[in-house]
Amino acid sequence: MIGKACSLGLALAAPALVPTAAHAQAMPDMPGMHIPPPTPAAPTPPLPPATMLPATTSPATPPAAATPPSVPPAHDMAAMVHDMAAMPGLDHAAAMRGLLGPYSMAREASGTSWQPDTTPLGGIHVPAGAWMAMLHGDATLVHDNQGGARGGAKTFRQSMLMAMASRPFGGRGTLGLRAMISLDPLMGRNGYPLLFATGETANGRDELVDRQHPHDFLMELAASYAHDLGQGRSLYLYGGLPGEPALGPPTFMHRISGMDSPEAPIGHHWFDSTHITFGVVTAGFSAGTWKLEGSAFKGREPDQHRWNMENPKLDSWSVRGFWNPSPNLSFQLSTGHLHSPEQLHPDQNEQRTTASVTYNRPLGHAGNWAWTIAWARKDERPGPALTGWLAETSLRLRARHVLFARAEHVEEAELFESGPLHHDIIPVSKLSAGYAYELPMGQGPVRLALGGLASAYSYPDRIRPAYGRAGVKSFTLFARFRLANATD
Repeated sequence: MIGKACSLGLALAAPALVPTAAHAQAMPDMPGMHIPPPTPAAPTPPLPPATMLPATTSPATPPAAATPPSVPPAHDMAAMVHDMAAMPGLDHAAAMRGLLGPYSMAREASGTSWQPDTTPLGGIHVPAGAWMAMLHGDATLVHDNQGGARGGAKTFRQSMLMAMASRPFGGRGTLGLRAMISLDPLMGRNGYPLLFATGETANGRDELVDRQHPHDFLMELAASYAHDLGQGRSLYLYGGLPGEPALGPPTFMHRISGMDSPEAPIGHHWFDSTHITFGVVTAGFSAGTWKLEGSAFKGREPDQHRWNMENPKLDSWSVRGFWNPSPNLSFQLSTGHLHSPEQLHPDQNEQRTTASVTYNRPLGHAGNWAWTIAWARKDERPGPALTGWLAETSLRLRARHVLFARAEHVEEAELFESGPLHHDIIPVSKLSAGYAYELPMGQGPVRLALGGLASAYSYPDRIRPAYGRAGVKSFTLFARFRLANATD
């Protein structure tokens, strides 16, 4: 009932907010969001440390006559935001400035991670005085049926609500606030069936195997400060309780290529399981198309108590680099040391290394194509070294039809808690494909998606007595309400 109330609340509240265009378009000088000078001889003015970037000239204006508006001082930003909000046809996503640097907010994903500049920036964008607020969210009713002797069926609700706000701070600074909650704990401590998924515990005593754990109620509560150094450079500091350290690609529920799928990747604990970390501090430097950042954070994953806030501890570290060579591409490389990540194995540490590339391309009116390829290695100490990879894609056609697929391969060592296969390294591959049809709910920014997903697996013969014959093993049906800025 709470999940339904959340969906109804989004639908009732959304019409009072301002929807925006469906896609974050690349600005003429991207990446880096460089603003051309009024005349060739004039020096290039620096970007303001404000929440919004100046609007560009209309495409109908001949290039020779194009003169960008002057950059307003910080104390005029509130008035400029309101004026821009009233402009018909303005692409707010492209105009909004990132929380952590002088580039479009479309580049920023979960935590402090990057994605391609052309990524659609969904949700609702609302100016409020000197602040610019954004609201994202979805609520999904899911029927999940995982086949085989170790599968199961369950109908449950997933949900997420995220709010972000930013404003100018001081002469060249930007203050950012982020909060994200989920009602996933209502699905129960043992989460939902997902064959070959491992990681964490439901009761504090047993491994959670062939199931995906629910996320904590409090998924992010973070603040950031970015200082504009000029010439497209920025220094920033991010802290969260909880938050997301600088490790891995953007997490799957915020990754443009994976967010349409109703289920988590089985490689979640290879790539992005640290996206809810109770204690993280990240410092970074960005310059145009690249950035470097490092984090100190708590290595232990959240426990089975999903409603509480856990004590912070900075006992682990990570470093990560991003490079966006073009508006459609984003490369990531990271490594990190996780101190005692698993509650049931407190003496085991992990060195995790990941690499990924994400591509995004807008396709005509409200269409979009995105894909991600990622690789990861977990060196458990003591323990084995386990690798995994994934390739996923999402194709959106005219904001109505969404096709999505994911192929992944992981080396599992936690599928069997006892017996002759205990701690055996077992390679598992999975292929899933799905479709969703989206339609707007009235004139507001809430959209309803109706869809389904089917999955097939490949695994060694030696585990067939437990899992049965390889092949098509599972399917999922879902109905999702999501805040979006698409109007078609």
